[in-house]
Amino acid sequence: MANTQNLNARSILFVCLGNICRSPTAHAIFRQLAQQAGLSIEIDSAGTAGYHKGAAPDKRAKAAGVKRGYDFSNLSARPVITADFKKFDLILAMDQSNYDELVAACPSEHQHKIQLFLDFAEQYPDESEVPDPYYGGAAGFEYVLDLVEDASKGLLNQLSR
Repeated sequence: MANTQNLNARSILFVCLGNICRSPTAHAIFRQLAQQAGLSIEIDSAGTAGYHKGAAPDKRAKAAGVKRGYDFSNLSARPVITADFKKFDLILAMDQSNYDELVAACPSEHQHKIQLFLDFAEQYPDESEVPDPYYGGAAGFEYVLDLVEDASKGLLNQLSR
């Protein structure tokens, strides 16, 4: 289960590699769930690589999310910047590789803020990473949605306590 030291997080950054599939999906889902729960939390997403800076979310990720009722408007890719480590209370990596990249780039006084997003999953306890669906088919994007919805609900439960 998740580390409980950041339960008072009022700002959360979701991070994947390019910030066009997984992290904007988490951004859209968690933004909606937090809003529905009446929580005032700053939410953003970014990538450990700047490949797609300024790009909208991947069309397949967006289509799958919109089909489930999520809003991807006003989301565009950006890389993680040094100021993010100070600004955000909780920085959630989609996989171990991105977690490692974040830890390597993060000043030591902020490393405690970095966690794997699926540490908050409740229905998928055996999963530790949100797989990158970029090179796969539609089923991969659906599975990402399943994982992200579960971890988002788990995170929301932790924050609401």
